[in-house]
Amino acid sequence: MTSEPSGPGGDPARAGAPDLAPELLDLYKMAVEMSDRVSARRGAANAFFLSVQTAFIGALGITATENRNVPWWAALVLTLAGISISLVWWLQLRSYRVLNHAKFDIINAVEPRLPLQIFSQEWEILTGNPDGPWWTRYTELGSTERKVPWVFAALHAGLFIGILCT
Repeated sequence: MTSEPSGPGGDPARAGAPDLAPELLDLYKMAVEMSDRVSARRGAANAFFLSVQTAFIGALGITATENRNVPWWAALVLTLAGISISLVWWLQLRSYRVLNHAKFDIINAVEPRLPLQIFSQEWEILTGNPDGPWWTRYTELGSTERKVPWVFAALHAGLFIGILCT
């Protein structure tokens, strides 16, 4: 029977790793969990705003096609409301981005004291091919999701112009 050298706490996987205070590992786990919760809240917020905007655009589109006598000022109010929702959505996405950035700064500050730097290494793998074709490069979810509110703002503006032109 062979014996593997054991690391702190008798764990062979941590052989050669520096002694790690259990409090530090608990704080690391908590930071990762909090980061995951922020991402889940961001996803729920996106689903909410997407539902609101889809219903809003649909109602405005149906109203515009069913009732050709929509006053310009009513269409303007609805358009400004829709664009305002888009702006609030974009600001909230920006806030989530800043919050997650701070959380990952903390996670990355703790990782050098751990035997494996999971988040740092993952980020290095994802961003390690900046010169490859665009379809093989990593695109941050945040960079694409922050464009969606502006697409809806443009749809609101387009509907308004369409109502004015009819």
